[in-house]
Amino acid sequence: MENNTNKSRRYFLNNGLKLGIASLIGGIGLSKIASKLYGKTDTNSKNTIELMTTDGTIVEVDSSEVVEVIHSHDQEKKYNLREGMPNRKFVMVIDLAKCKNALKCQIACNKHHYITGEHAWLKVYKMQEEEDTAPYWMPTTCMHCDHPACVTVCPVDATFKRRDGLVLIDNDRCIGCRFCMAACPYSTRVFNWSEPDYGEDSEEMMHMNMAHQEHNSIEFAGMPSKIGTVDKCDFCPHAIKENILPHCVTACPNGVFYFGDKYEDTVTNGSETVRLSQLLIDKSGYRLMEGLGTKPSVFYLPPVDRLVDFKDGLDKFTNFNSVEKNK
Repeated sequence: MENNTNKSRRYFLNNGLKLGIASLIGGIGLSKIASKLYGKTDTNSKNTIELMTTDGTIVEVDSSEVVEVIHSHDQEKKYNLREGMPNRKFVMVIDLAKCKNALKCQIACNKHHYITGEHAWLKVYKMQEEEDTAPYWMPTTCMHCDHPACVTVCPVDATFKRRDGLVLIDNDRCIGCRFCMAACPYSTRVFNWSEPDYGEDSEEMMHMNMAHQEHNSIEFAGMPSKIGTVDKCDFCPHAIKENILPHCVTACPNGVFYFGDKYEDTVTNGSETVRLSQLLIDKSGYRLMEGLGTKPSVFYLPPVDRLVDFKDGLDKFTNFNSVEKNK
């Protein structure tokens, strides 16, 4: 019995040592080295080379046992929810000369993000610079800043910025401290004071519309909204991941919203595709509160050479009601 125990112990130690040596070598010719450790014979070159292991140890191995490791680049292409899409930088351009307060953008955003609270993520404001200037309609969204103050102040990493430019909220992490709301100079964030109200058919509707999802994620903000957490415009990452424009862009009947990739220098409103840089030059594009250094990803084109009549939107204008309630 004792002999069997000793043999078993020696067998375990012997194999453990072999595996340990193989792991020291790492990814360099691991399959060939492992085959030699386990007694498989290969032709030796009688030349040795020195290699450094991951812990800094120098080891000598036969050169015939070393093979070139081809590193896969697939990792760079893999999509990560918190990292975003590599080599992309999403931007939006809003043409104030085209907006007539049709509110189709707001309705589409509320519908697809299941917004039922007091405040929509996308709001349209009645603006007027001075008494002597003409009023105009101004849609506002999250600015998805390159230097977002909201990310800096969040104590639990619930608000974060992706490398594709999107600033998102992880509602599972959010503790409702509202530091981000206080830090945002654009006042585009909303707080969920109550549970979402989807009317009498809320449970059935949610199951039907969310059947395609394995689980809620930060890409599907507002589905459903969570009481005690913060929400905001997210540029519809669940759509742009599939090369579909954000809902506000596709819903707007006047082509107010342009969306695209800054690196490709291209934006589109669904009807026309233009060069971002040339559009900003030709139409004197600007960003809100640029002096703050937040570097927003949303650009505005001034309300000159109006294509619509401001008065056409007055019948839909409400100061504080931005979400249609279920009966």
